[in-house]
Amino acid sequence: MPGFIQSIERAAAVLRLLGTTDRPLGLKEIAAALDLPAPTAHGIVRTLREVGFVEQDMETSRYRLGPGLRELRSGGWDHHDLRARAMNWADSLAGSTGLAVHLGVAVTRSVRLVHHVFRPDGSPQRIRTGEEQPLHATALGKCLLAFAPVATPHARELDLQRWTGRTCTTVPALEAHLAVARRRGWASDTGEYEAGVGGAAAPLRASGGIVVAAIGVVGPVEELFGLGGELRPWLLEQMVGAAREISAALVEGQ
Repeated sequence: MPGFIQSIERAAAVLRLLGTTDRPLGLKEIAAALDLPAPTAHGIVRTLREVGFVEQDMETSRYRLGPGLRELRSGGWDHHDLRARAMNWADSLAGSTGLAVHLGVAVTRSVRLVHHVFRPDGSPQRIRTGEEQPLHATALGKCLLAFAPVATPHARELDLQRWTGRTCTTVPALEAHLAVARRRGWASDTGEYEAGVGGAAAPLRASGGIVVAAIGVVGPVEELFGLGGELRPWLLEQMVGAAREISAALVEGQ
């Protein structure tokens, strides 16, 4: 039977130590309390700080438990905080593409929209924030199925309801779509949830590369996709760029 992994055991000890006090601790205090060499203690707290489990007071250089642990207990990013960190880039994406922008997270067997930027052409639209949409029939949902498999059900566990004539209603068909999404790094739907309305979505990654949400553009199918059914390159560049910048903001905020 394999033994304990010493580095993980020591990291857990650091977290327990910081959790037993109401005040931040200095590096020397941590090292002395756990009988660790100072360089070892420094390496551990630096790593824990990078993943958000420990934070450092910039004035005193002391350490305390970080927000990453609260996110573990709450099941991930707070939706309001996620929306706040993504808002500027989502607004910019809508402005540069002329399309509506959705930000979504996985909830049970659907994707919940936590932010919606209207298509900036002044056309009649309704706010969709808070709406839940099917995972298997939307670009956001398929993006989360493809890149956040721990947070979403397996394809065979979904109710593959038909919404339009293009909806994936069999497990093999949906799995084929997800395989394509994983290969190219983003997901799409070509009128699978609403006839004539398509979408494309890219994953948003927090610390450690974990996918916590997806951002996507939504609009008429013919505006998003060319004759060969491929997403227009300039649109792909804009969407992936926004996803990259939001992901960087999420990592920085942990």
